[in-house]
Amino acid sequence: MTQLARALLAGLLLPILALADAPKNAEGLFSQGREAYQAENYQRAMDLFAEAARLEPGSSRYHHWLGKATGRRAERASFLTAPRLAGKARTAFERAVQLDGSNTAALADLFEYYLEAPGVLGGGEDKARAMASRLGALSPAEGHRAQAAVRIKKKDWVGAEAELRRALELDHENRNRLLDLASFLTDRGRYQEADTLLDRAAEAAPNVPEVVFARARRLVAAGAEPARARQLLEQYLRSERQPDDPPRSEAEALLKKIPK
Repeated sequence: MTQLARALLAGLLLPILALADAPKNAEGLFSQGREAYQAENYQRAMDLFAEAARLEPGSSRYHHWLGKATGRRAERASFLTAPRLAGKARTAFERAVQLDGSNTAALADLFEYYLEAPGVLGGGEDKARAMASRLGALSPAEGHRAQAAVRIKKKDWVGAEAELRRALELDHENRNRLLDLASFLTDRGRYQEADTLLDRAAEAAPNVPEVVFARARRLVAAGAEPARARQLLEQYLRSERQPDDPPRSEAEALLKKIPK
């Protein structure tokens, strides 16, 4: 057997062998899939979520996470395989929304896909706006957040900020609204305003990983307090993170930007 044939065979067998050790119930597969996703092993996460969805095809949640893992895998794939994976991610998101139209997390990810993907891969602003309207009907704050993303895409910074501030007004107890606006202001170089929002988020949840990461990101963006930025990122990497938190690789990439 040639080296190429062995490599191809291994590529076919590895997912099968990995699943052989996985639980046989859908929820167990889903749990292991989330662990693989958090570890940035997106191929294994895809395999586990796909098997969970096969066992329970009516689960919006399983299809949604299959789309998330496939999308992440597409981001790291070659230009030859990325389009195919992106299409599979879109299909999974669309199926999740079809199964449960109130799944706001799936709607938000499908919205983001439509907004960012080119038309040849099923994206488009009209589709994105339709998803934003559906999100707004379920959660006005999420609707404004989505509209902000549309405006950011168009570099309408004033309009985007207004949408994010409206989302915060409507859902002021949700720290994600504070972090969304703080992230936007950080990207615009308005660091003191971002700090005010981050302080508010930290008052309620000082050691929550996503708040720690946001603080570190702001410092790195400003090139300020390198020792503090490093300490925060190291704290983030040691923390008990959730699969939806920024991946380890993003924190490590920020660490590399800090001067020694």
